[in-house]
This record gives sequence, structure tokens and C-alpha cells, in this order.
Amino acid sequence: MQNRLDKLPASSFIDASEPVWQRIEEQLDVPAALRDPLRHAVAISAFVAQIAERYPDALVSAWQTPLSAENTRTAFLQAIASIESENELKATVRRFRHTHMAASALLEWQGKRTLEESLAFYSELADTLIIESLHWLEQRFYQRLGQPIDAEGALQHLYVLGMGKLGGRELNFSSDIDLIFYYPEQGETQGGRRSVENSVFFTRLAQALIAVLDENTFDGQAFRVDMRLRPFGQSGPLVTSLAALEHYYQEQGRDWERYAMVKARLLNRLQDQQADAFQSLIRPFVYRRYIDFGAIEALRKMKLLITQETRRQGAQGNIKLAAGGIREVEFIAQAHQLIRGGREKSLQTRSIYDAYRSMVELDIFEATVAKRLLEAYELLREVEHRLQQLADEQTQKLPTDPHEQEKLAYLMGEPSYKQLEQRIIQAMDFIHNEFKQVVGEGSECDEEEQSLQVLWQDMLDDDAAIEIIAAEGEQDVDGIWRLIKQFRTEARKRSSGPRGRAALARLMPLLFRQVIAQPQSVMILERVLGVIRAIMSRTAYIELLAENPGARIQLCRLCAASPWVSQQLALHPILLDELIDPQHLYQLPELNEYPSVLNEFLVRTPEDDLESQMDALRQAKQVLQLKIAAADITGGLELMKVSDHLSYLAQAVTAEVVHLAWRQMEQRHGTPPGRSIHDTGFGVLAYGKLGGLELGYGSDLDLVFVTHAAYEGQTNGPKPIEVQQFYLRLAQRILHLFTTRTVAGVLYEVDLRLRPSGQAGLLVTQLDSFIRYLRDEAWTWELQALVRARPIYGTDALQADLQDIRCAILSRSRAAQLLRDDILGMRHKMRAHLSSGGAHFDIKQDPGGIADIEFIAQYLVLNYAHEYPQLTEYSDNIRILTCAEQCRLINAVEAQDLINAYQIFRCESHALALQGQDALSQHDLTAERDAVRRVWQRLLGEGEAS
Repeated sequence: MQNRLDKLPASSFIDASEPVWQRIEEQLDVPAALRDPLRHAVAISAFVAQIAERYPDALVSAWQTPLSAENTRTAFLQAIASIESENELKATVRRFRHTHMAASALLEWQGKRTLEESLAFYSELADTLIIESLHWLEQRFYQRLGQPIDAEGALQHLYVLGMGKLGGRELNFSSDIDLIFYYPEQGETQGGRRSVENSVFFTRLAQALIAVLDENTFDGQAFRVDMRLRPFGQSGPLVTSLAALEHYYQEQGRDWERYAMVKARLLNRLQDQQADAFQSLIRPFVYRRYIDFGAIEALRKMKLLITQETRRQGAQGNIKLAAGGIREVEFIAQAHQLIRGGREKSLQTRSIYDAYRSMVELDIFEATVAKRLLEAYELLREVEHRLQQLADEQTQKLPTDPHEQEKLAYLMGEPSYKQLEQRIIQAMDFIHNEFKQVVGEGSECDEEEQSLQVLWQDMLDDDAAIEIIAAEGEQDVDGIWRLIKQFRTEARKRSSGPRGRAALARLMPLLFRQVIAQPQSVMILERVLGVIRAIMSRTAYIELLAENPGARIQLCRLCAASPWVSQQLALHPILLDELIDPQHLYQLPELNEYPSVLNEFLVRTPEDDLESQMDALRQAKQVLQLKIAAADITGGLELMKVSDHLSYLAQAVTAEVVHLAWRQMEQRHGTPPGRSIHDTGFGVLAYGKLGGLELGYGSDLDLVFVTHAAYEGQTNGPKPIEVQQFYLRLAQRILHLFTTRTVAGVLYEVDLRLRPSGQAGLLVTQLDSFIRYLRDEAWTWELQALVRARPIYGTDALQADLQDIRCAILSRSRAAQLLRDDILGMRHKMRAHLSSGGAHFDIKQDPGGIADIEFIAQYLVLNYAHEYPQLTEYSDNIRILTCAEQCRLINAVEAQDLINAYQIFRCESHALALQGQDALSQHDLTAERDAVRRVWQRLLGEGEAS
């Protein structure tokens, strides 16, 4: 082995380091044999210079003492034997680490230690500092919190898993240390000042240990501790029980965690069976019993993510992550370990050297190829070490500064940096060619598809993730990353099996790309994730979206357009089936076809299976509503047509509900005399938005039930009841079918308060009683409601009767002043309770809004229908206003102003409702409001409306 310190460095380095060297000589009488090597090292390495100046005696002592694992442990135990506080422990750990690392570097440069020996020593040093610090902390924690015991009263300990380079005993000079903590069993502490659960004890102990190792103090930092490899990553508990660890790797473990666990090693110096217990737990997860060729594809994806991350950070000169770097040598070994390790026990090793030796013995690799790979690997690892030894910084990038290049060449024993660089290039080319033979090489297309895949991994730093999102052109990167992290945490904690996790991993990057490319991406992503959250455990739906680009496009489009739609998709995932075929999604039935479309849904379920029938009806309504919303959102359907479709759908649903209820009553009680499902003697009047053909997506149904059946006699079934009782129970059954919440949700909320006598009245009213009530007892507001009523169920004859009754009642002559006073009084009450009175215009209730237009239409009908009965023909406001113009009750300008304002207000209100907002418009609708108030003032003569 070559002594790198026997040759004088460049004079410029000697001159630059002279002040430091003089300070070292003032503190330390350097032995003659060590003087030149130390002088040369100080000139080359800022780290060695700093340690020699700060701890000169300790450095020389460590340098002259044989650096064996046992000597190191003995020396550290002596160093911490008399310390009393955690701050003293931190200082001791840092001083010990720095002096022994600097001493080891000096021995390497003198040719007294091979690279493989150095890697093992760094790992042993880390083991010692971790475990002995843990033992020191344990004794202090016992005094404060007691001893953690299991159910049998046995003392428990915190176990530390070393991962990565530490686990493989190949720790870098300035490497992070990757750790996982666990403890054997749940329980409580005993014997301390207070008792706590074992999980609390071990979490606090682990936090204290991390601080001892990782905290940046006056003495610097011993190790950067990385805990992201633990179960659930950064979002998971810091410490977990052995049982929870086993459950995680059985149910949640991912492919990259298998690779990580190849090198997992228990650091504790054990006197019990924990090492065997851990290996028994983890071996089935890492090494499959069959030849696992799927490991290649998983490794290829991991490599692609690393390539993307390296490119983002700047791959130029990275000897670890770039093509042909250290990571590819490790990947080659790990791929074969995971593919065949379940059958070939010799491959179940943490050592990369042992892995390659085993692959040669198994004829997986030619001996000459394996030898060249390891030689190339050792060259790159040595370069990595020398780079890190210059300033104790974690770097794998070749220097661009000529002075740093010259230092590196000096430490590597090369006459020039150019020659060193040529050796490195040749080594990396050879590695990458072999890597491609094993793993293959992803195309640019693959990388494009997977470029956001890294965001779904929970090992990404915030800054790195934000850079990736920003590179996609996103503005609110913080908002996007916050939602991704939050959702990723939830997803990891909800088990959906390996297939579900794999599908979700495929889907999420595709959705990220689709959403980030759109305006208002944070809002859209929040809604889309709400849907995914609802279907996360339903693998078939996740796979549907992952495999179907059209479905993803429709999902994002609908969620962007409306939170109401996204809520429906989340509540009723079956609706996602409709996204598969866009043409089918946007194809609506004709208005008169809704009964037959509903029947198609219901014929698939047995008539005697009520629950299935109820669910089928709910699903049919949801699917059809989604189709209407899709056509609405994309501009394929104007608002009035949207309301028509929603109203006719509700009308068809009502008929089906009545028939379902009738069949149930018939099975139990039979039917009233002369009645059947084809002539039930039962009718339904729709009021409000359904009556006026203005139904919205979330509207209630205002209904009134009537019958023209005679109440004499009983039903003819096995349990006969009085006819009146039959119709009462029929109404109750209808209400139950509408409003019962099943797994498919509620059909419609139903309001029956507009029936005669309101909540005090019977649920079903006989036709004669209905007429008498409307003629003799109804209040003016009830007659106003009747203007917007229309029959939606019953035989043709019954519906005609109901329409005749409505027209007759509305056409009665009324005292004009009393009518005006009643209408104004009602409007005053509504404004007092419902008007916003705020800065924004409440489209529905503020003066000049929708309610005023509705009241104008109702006033015109109630005041003039005795002269112009044609006013009673329709229940919707626009046709009433058109008819009023034809009757010359309002002029053409007034009619057009009211209709225009009504349409604009409804469109605005509808748009706000789709966005989940109150009916408070921020648009300037002053002109429309003024037009409404002018007509109000002329007809009702009330100044307050203006």
C-alpha cells in the first residue's frame, strides 16, 4: 500500500496552511516520526487541520494507538466513565469521533490501512458511539422514569437497527447514519419517580440518543442521523414495538424497503435472542422463497427515481448516483440477492464483497467481471472517501475548483487530476455497461412518465420536492406539497394490500402531473384527493383510474368544475364507472325517457330484495345526476335544460318510490277495494323547485300526498287494515324509502310541510278535503306556493283532477289590497330572516333578487287569474311572466327585464352552488336588480323594495 504522505504537497498548500501549523506546534510537541506526515496532512485537509489544532494530544494518541474495535470501545468507555450530564456526553462523543476519524484518515494516507479495513473501522466506531451512548442514557432514564418491563416482568431495551452503509459495515467517512428503533413488547415502567408506557419511555430515550449524535453543538456534529427508513417514513412513530414492526413489513412493506433491509443489522451487543428474532421477522420479507424476477422491475424504477433526483441536483461528476456510480454496483448485487436470495442462502449477506463472491460461486457472474466491478467500486469508494476527508463533508461530487482537484489527486497518489479523472471515467463506463446487462435502461419516455414518481416516496426532503413541483410550472408549490405529504401519510396508514399499494403508486404520479398542469391546481388536487381518499381501500377503482387515462381526465375535469361533483364521487365511488367512457358519460336520456332508464337499473335486482332495490334506485339517481352535471359543467347543457333534466329525474324517482312502497304494503296488507299498482288512487303534487321545474343538484323535494280513494272498508291482504290507515302507512313508507340512509346514501330529502294544516295535518289528504282546505282555510302564502305546484304522480285522470283543482283555486277572485298586503307582509318576514344585509348581493333573498321575481309572478297569478285563467296553465316563472306579458299585465320591456334578470340570477346562483358557495354574488348585477325593483315598485307600490 502506498504512503501518500511521503511526498510534499504543492508549496502553495504548505504556504496557505502555515498559520494553522504554527498554532498546532505551539500546543503540541509533535514526535519526529509524525511531524512530516502531519504537516502534509494539515496542508491538504481542512478537517485534519481543524482537529489537530483543537485536540492535538488526543489526535496523536489515537494515531499512535492501534485502532481496533476493542481498543476503540475501551477508550470510549473510559472517556464517558466520569461524565454527569448529557451535554458532557455530547461533547465527549464529538471529540472522540473527530479525533479517531482524523487518526484513521492519517493511517489510510500512510498506507497502513486498506479501504475495506477503513470501512469496517468507521462502522465499528459508529456502533460504539451509538450503543455505549445508549447504555449511558438508559441508566439516567431508569432513575427518572423507571425500568421498562414486559408482561412477565423482564427488563426491556431499545434496539437499534443500522441500515445502509452502517448496516453493511461499509460506512463512509462523512456518511449519514440510517437508523430504525424498536422495542420488544408493550408494557409500563416500574421503579421510577413516575410510571409511563414503554412506548413513551423508548421514544424519549431515542430522542435523547439522536440529540447526542446529531445535534449541532460548539463541538460540531458526530453523525447526521436519518430516520426516514423507519416504518411509515417521516410520518411514522419514532420507535415501534417488534409486533408492529412485523405487521408493517407483512402488510405495508414496499419494494425499496426490501432493498434497504438487505443491509439491516442489529447494532446492540446482545446476550439474548433478539438478533435471531429480528432476522426471522425480516428474512421472509426480503428474501422470497421463489425466484423473484419482479425485483428487477422494482429496482429499475428505483434507479429511475435516483436518476431523476440526481439530474435535478446536477448529476455532473457525481460518483455515487450518476450512471456507472457506486449505487449501480450495489444495485447489481442487491438485484441478484433479492431474485435468488430466498433459495441461495449464501446471497443473504450484508457485505457487498461477500455478495459478489457468492455470485461468482453460483455462476451468476464471471470471476473476472466481478473482480473488475469490485476494483471499480473500490476506486470510486476511495475517491468518495478522499473527497469527504478534505473537509468532513458528505459529498460525492468531483471538485471543479483546480486547487481541490490537485488535493484529491495528491491523496489518490495520481500525478495529475486529469489522469485520475480518466481512471474514474473508465471505471464508471464499465460499471454502467454491466448494470445495463442486469437491470436494463429506462427510456426518456419512461422517465417522462415517472418524473413525479419521486413525490410519492416518503424519503424526499421538502426543498427537493418543492424544486420538482416548481419545475412542472406550478405556482403554489407549498400548497401542492402540503397536500401530497398529508395524503401520503394517510395512505401509508391505511392498509390496502400489496396490489392496492402498487396501483396507488402507479396512479398518484399520473394524477399529480395532470393536476399540476392546470390553473387552481391546489384546489383541484384537494378535491381529487378527497375522491381518492374515499376509494383508497377499493383496489379495483384505483386500478381503473391508473389504467384509464380518459377516466383520470374526466375525474380532474369534474373536480375542477365543482366541489359538489367531487363530493358525490367521494360519497358514491360507483360513479367512477361512468368516467370510463366519456361519450357514455355525456349522453343524456330524453326527458320522457327517465322512467324507462330507471327501470333498467331496477330490473337487475330481485323485486323481493328491498335493500337491493333501494340501493339500485339511489345508484341510478346518482349516476344520472352525474351525467347531467357533466353535461352542465362542460357547457353542453344550458341551465334551464339542466333543471328540466333534474326535475324529470326526480319525478321518475318519485314514481318508482311510490311503486316500491305500494308493493311492500300490498304484500303485507293487500290493496284497498278496486285499487292496484296501475291505479293506486294516490297522487303526488310537487311544490317549490320541483313544482316549478327549477330543481338543483342538492334540492329537497316539497311534496303533498293526496288520494281520491274512498275510506270505507278494508284492504284484502293477509293482515287487512282500514283504507285510511293503508294510505297513511303508504305515505310513511314512501318517506322512509326517500330518506333512509343506506350505503348508497339518501335518495332525496323530502319536505311535507306544505300539506294542508302543515305539520299538524295528515300525511295524506283526501281530494275533497284538499279542495275544501285550499278554498276555505289556506293562507295567502299557501296559495303563493300553489302557483309553483304541479302533479307529478298518479293516473292521468287523477293528475288532470289535481291540475284542475289548482287552476280553479288560483283563478278565484281576491280583494286586491288584501292580497297585496299579505304578499308584502310575507316578503318583509323573509327579508328580515334571510336577507344577507352584507356587502355582497344575496341573489335569492336581497331586494331585487330571485325571491322578488317569484313574488311578482305569484302576485300576477293570484290577482289576475280570475280574468286571465291562462295564467294558471304553467308552474314555472318564465312562462308565467311570458303569459302575463301576453295578457298585457306587464309590458314587453318589463317582461324581458324580469326574465333576463331571472335567468342571470339563476345562472349565477347555480354556478355558486356548484362551487359549494353561498348565493352571495361578487359580480356587479346592479342593472338587473334595478330593473326588478322598478317592476316591483309599479305592481306592489312598496318603496322598501327599492
